[in-house]
Amino acid sequence: MTLGDIANISVAPASGDQVVYQNGSPAISMRVVRESGTNVLAAINRLTEVVDELNATTLAAQGIAIEKSFDPSVFINRAISLLSGNLLVGILLSVGVLWWFLRQIRATLLIAVTIPVCLLTTIIVLGLFGRTVNVISLAGLAFATGMVLDAAIVVLENIVRLRERGEKPTAASLMGASQVWGALLASTATTVAIFVPILFLQDVEGQLFADLALTIAIGVGLSLIVAVTVLPVAARFWLVKLPQNKNAGARASKFASKLMQVSATPLRRGIMITGLISGAVGLSWLLLPNLNYLPPVKRDAVDAFMMFPSGANAETIEKEVVTEIVARLQPYMDGIKEPALKNYYIITFPNGQGGTLGVRAKDQGQVKELERIVRDEILVGFPDVFAFAQQGNLFGRFGGNGSVQLNIQATNLEDLREATVRGVGLINEALPGAQARPNPDPNVIAPELEIIPNDRRLAEVGYTRADISRIIRALGDGLWLGEHFDGEKRVDMILRAQDWANPENLINVPLATPRGGTVPLGDLVTIERSVGPTFIQRLDRKRTVSIDITQPEGMPLEDMITILENEVEPQLKAILPPDAIVSYGGSADALNRAVSSLALNFVLALGLLFLILAALFRSPKDAILVVITIPLATVGGVLALKVLNMFAFAPLDLLTMIGFIILLGLVVNNAILLVAQTRAGEEQGLNRDQAIERALALRLRPIFMSTLTSIMGMLPLVMFPGAGSAIYRGMATTIVGGMSVSTLFTLLLLPCLLRLASLDIFELRQKQKTPSLQPAE
Repeated sequence: MTLGDIANISVAPASGDQVVYQNGSPAISMRVVRESGTNVLAAINRLTEVVDELNATTLAAQGIAIEKSFDPSVFINRAISLLSGNLLVGILLSVGVLWWFLRQIRATLLIAVTIPVCLLTTIIVLGLFGRTVNVISLAGLAFATGMVLDAAIVVLENIVRLRERGEKPTAASLMGASQVWGALLASTATTVAIFVPILFLQDVEGQLFADLALTIAIGVGLSLIVAVTVLPVAARFWLVKLPQNKNAGARASKFASKLMQVSATPLRRGIMITGLISGAVGLSWLLLPNLNYLPPVKRDAVDAFMMFPSGANAETIEKEVVTEIVARLQPYMDGIKEPALKNYYIITFPNGQGGTLGVRAKDQGQVKELERIVRDEILVGFPDVFAFAQQGNLFGRFGGNGSVQLNIQATNLEDLREATVRGVGLINEALPGAQARPNPDPNVIAPELEIIPNDRRLAEVGYTRADISRIIRALGDGLWLGEHFDGEKRVDMILRAQDWANPENLINVPLATPRGGTVPLGDLVTIERSVGPTFIQRLDRKRTVSIDITQPEGMPLEDMITILENEVEPQLKAILPPDAIVSYGGSADALNRAVSSLALNFVLALGLLFLILAALFRSPKDAILVVITIPLATVGGVLALKVLNMFAFAPLDLLTMIGFIILLGLVVNNAILLVAQTRAGEEQGLNRDQAIERALALRLRPIFMSTLTSIMGMLPLVMFPGAGSAIYRGMATTIVGGMSVSTLFTLLLLPCLLRLASLDIFELRQKQKTPSLQPAE
């Protein structure tokens, strides 16, 4: 006897419990996931080649085709194009600032050469680290455009100043680099050190910011090497005929004198220090935008979610819902109605648990109109079908625009059902524009058969619970037995009993027992009809319903959570039993973790910065003077965000928070230059006031040059919106605003702090015989 004598064996497609449509035709959905570490664009390009080849050969002969429903390379290429353009504009603006200050074409070109040298070398080093050039690393290059000029500006400006004073080329190049070497080492070390904690961030923020931190740190580190090695040699031979200028620095000296007059008396200094520091901290606290998780970066597509009525099967869903949606979308697909569609897909989940609809418009500018049409025309008029639509978010499950989960936990299913219904209503009232979807929905139930084994009878006939569970599966969807492999293909082997129409037929199914004889299934188990949820969710082993809430457009996540905690949660707890729990997940939980992580990293970066400065200056007091200027940068970043919010939604998201950390390493550079030059002047024999005034006169021009080139390098990222600009716009705005304000404030605050010192640092250092920076003459 063979198996074919007692069973029907056939090769057939798996039983369909889903409905899938693509552009009006039945389809099979397939998701392609790249291997970890591979380049996205390279993977997509290779996949496109294979798909095109299949469509032109094998699939064409069978009258079918593969079409991409979502292609992330479209967005990536647009973002890269925008960033590349911004990078070029930033370079041109930075070079323009250089020429405006130096008015020497050769000197300007010497500094400008630093940009391609450092940026191209950075790309090479990133490759050696196994990193690829992506949207984040490109943004890092754009940020670094002005930053890599800082060291070159300080060195060459000092060389030009010495040449204008009459020094010979060789001596000017040697002295110009050696006089500022210590200050440049300190400023570069602090800038690079700020990014060390960022490299160790975990979760989403670590994935996003590692490339950014590496790119800027490598670029800035290379800029120091180029500035103190290549630039002095190039200046020696390239700037041969640089004319003397006896009036050079006259305007800087006048400006320095006016700055000294501002802090001429102890009263003025006290007012200035108190006013600047308290004003900066107070304004930053009052004007700080509310928190958000990730920036709302949108795709040019509309995503929709549908929930079907209880007990709906795939056949009913296709006939009554999907077919009608396809008919409604067809005029837009054919271009008869606007906006014309590029493609769309519909996918339903097994067992009627819901479905998704994704729609893309040909014209990206019509996405909002398409969102309205899908919500108000395409997905309406279906009895007992709950649906909502919104413009797709690039970050998806990372958080982005709305993945806050309100978790309700209770042991009693009826209490849970009542609280869920009430919670959805409260959320819709408290958060206009938000959409709340329970998961699972306790009100969506499906008919089910409860099969209760009779352990005594099972033992009598020689069966176990595991045996009867396998039998029940064979009588239902089918029991997986293994795989058949013919050397090329693998095919699942499924054991499935003959169809039965009702539970009564199932009860009478005869079973051969291990101990001989035959008994009906109803003799071994009890079968009862009932209804139940489509699936069960547990959190910390407790029955849980999660209400997924989309973030209303234009509302920061922090505001949304505050409303939920203050308005929705108390009313929910009032109708729940005492042992019930209300908690939050999704982006709400991720935001709390990220803020704690970034706060810790901010403190670590601040401490690391202080230690490095104290070691390089050989003076904790000088390090404190530099660190005190940091709060002045935060107010500039906060004010810039406030201005940006007048034109576009710009909450304080994770990337903007990283911008404040980057500011730590940037704003101290000017303070380092002034403190180092002041101490050098004191060692040369000048008194405190003379040393401070001379430091201001000598370092005003490089401070303004380096600050403006850094600002100009990042300004296009702020000013030019486009595809993906929301990723880095808040960060760039923070840095531009912080550097703009802190530079002016530092020039006012630092002289006041330096003139407060009652201890003669010069005499103390002489006694300790501690070497310091060489004086600038």
